[in-house]
Amino acid sequence: MAYYATMRLPLGVCDVRSWRRGDAAALVAHANNRKIWLNLRDRFPHPFTARDARTFLRSVLVERPETNFAIDVDGAAVGGIAFRIQSDVERVGAELGYWLGEPYWGRGIATAAVRAVTERALATHGLTRVFALPFAHNRASARVLEKAGFALEGVLRASAIKDGRVLDQLLYARIRT
Repeated sequence: MAYYATMRLPLGVCDVRSWRRGDAAALVAHANNRKIWLNLRDRFPHPFTARDARTFLRSVLVERPETNFAIDVDGAAVGGIAFRIQSDVERVGAELGYWLGEPYWGRGIATAAVRAVTERALATHGLTRVFALPFAHNRASARVLEKAGFALEGVLRASAIKDGRVLDQLLYARIRT
């Protein structure tokens, strides 16, 4: 594998940085949580095993441009945040997703990471829009987005299925000004 420079954004309450091979154990420790899985897309497995961590890290370590990052507290990867640049006529936008280990909830960490990664996405990729689609029942995630400067644009009724339940999603976006 080729060597690439690593990204690091120090934010006070946490750092957002490039993933590292050595993050596998911390990733399993924090990602293997049903409460987290219930608020993420199905491609995020549960249970989250050491094999899942190795597979994930292999894929993101070679991804260019780098759009998938670790949320680091005290030297350990305790969450993840990524944006997926859209294609075709929607190529000026990116979808944002994130998760944080349960022991770190309620500390402003997710808000700081969302704010910083959104700024980076807008500034470095020529985007005009970053959006997120939390499930409507996930009020904590909606609040993170609001505190990070995102505006609620609408409710996508009965637009997703998770754990056998059809759910509404909220459409939040931040537009480059």
